[in-house]
Amino acid sequence: MSFRACIAPGFAPFGLVLLATGSAMAAPGPGEPAAATTLEVPAGYVLAWSDEFEKPGLPDPAHWSYDTDRNKAGWYNDELQYYGNARPENSLVREGKLVITARREKHRSARDWGGQSYTSARLYTRGKHEWTYGFVSVRARLPCGPGTWPAIWMLGSKGDWPARGELDIMEQIGRQPGRILSTTHTRAASGDKGIGSDTHVGDACSAFHDYQMLWTPDEVRFGVDGKQHFAYRNEHRGRDQWPYDAPEFLLLNFAVGGTLGGPVDDSLLPATMEVEFVRVWQAPR
Repeated sequence: MSFRACIAPGFAPFGLVLLATGSAMAAPGPGEPAAATTLEVPAGYVLAWSDEFEKPGLPDPAHWSYDTDRNKAGWYNDELQYYGNARPENSLVREGKLVITARREKHRSARDWGGQSYTSARLYTRGKHEWTYGFVSVRARLPCGPGTWPAIWMLGSKGDWPARGELDIMEQIGRQPGRILSTTHTRAASGDKGIGSDTHVGDACSAFHDYQMLWTPDEVRFGVDGKQHFAYRNEHRGRDQWPYDAPEFLLLNFAVGGTLGGPVDDSLLPATMEVEFVRVWQAPR
C-alpha cells in the first residue's frame, strides 16, 4: 500500500499504489477508467456473509483477527503506526458501527512495540472468511487530514505478494479529501505500477458511502454508491496478469503517515474510520 513495492514474503504487504494524479487516471493494458456505469448486486446472487456490527464491544472474533505482524520491525511503506490487538482504544463496535481509531500515543507496554508514536488497527478475515468471486459492499465514513490513510481491500490467501493478487476496493489520501483510489496489484503490475483509477467523493469524510467491488472470472469492477469508476479485465495471459481465481480475504485498516498518507497533522488525532456494514454476495453454487 504505497508508492513503492512491498516485496516481502508472507501476508503483510499493503501494496496499494497510485499510478498518476487527477481523476480517472489512464491505466495500461487490461485496466481502464470506466464510463458512467452502474454497479450493483447481480440478479440471482445471494448474501454469503455479512457483519452488521450490532453487538457492542470488540469486533466479533468469529469474523475478525488483528494483523500485528510488523509492529516490532515497522510497517511497510514507511507507515508510522503500531497496530493494536483487541485493543478497544483502536477498534471498537459502538452504536452499530465498527470504529477504527488512530491515536497519537506510544504503546510502550506492548511487547511488540517498535517505537511508534501512533496506534491504530488493522483487521482481517483470513482463515475465517475467504471468497473467490462475488460482490463486496462496505459502507464507511472516512477520516480526513494530512497523514491519514484508510483502506478497504482484499488479498490472496496463499503465496507471496504480489503473485497472490491484491484488490484495493478503496483507499483514500487524507491530505486530498474526497479522493478515492481503487487499484489492482499483480505480478505483471505491482507496487507503483499497480493498475487502477481514482474518483472524487466530496463528502467522504462527513457522510457514509458504499465502497463496492464486483469480482467475476472475467473482470473486477470497482465503484462507489452503485457508480462504477474502474474495471480490470482478465486477458487470459496467465497468473501474472490474472491471479484472481483463488480465495482472498478482506482487510479494514487505518494507516498513519507513509508514502501515501504523508506527513501527519497531530492536531487532527484521534481520528476515526467508521464502518456501518460489510456484505459479500455470491452466485448460488
